[in-house]
Amino acid sequence: MCELLTSQIVSNEVGFLSETLGNLRDSGEISNDAYLEAGSIQGGLSLIASLIDQEVSDDEIQMQLDQLITRALRISTNYPEMDQKIEDYRQ
Repeated sequence: MCELLTSQIVSNEVGFLSETLGNLRDSGEISNDAYLEAGSIQGGLSLIASLIDQEVSDDEIQMQLDQLITRALRISTNYPEMDQKIEDYRQ
């Protein structure tokens, strides 16, 4: 897994999410509650980047990714429009 997923790739995504979520909140496109919940994804990704840098086992990284996916699905259920708004900034 770590051969495909580098800490730099994950860190770049953290930076993108940080900027995008801030822009969405500042423009009123998402609520402060949505911003705060989505921020937990940033934190989880930062942890994963750190684990990759520390050369932690793939099993541990996968466990963290699985937890992050569960969290992301919950956020997507609570704020179904958020994913598309974030992806619109990617283009």
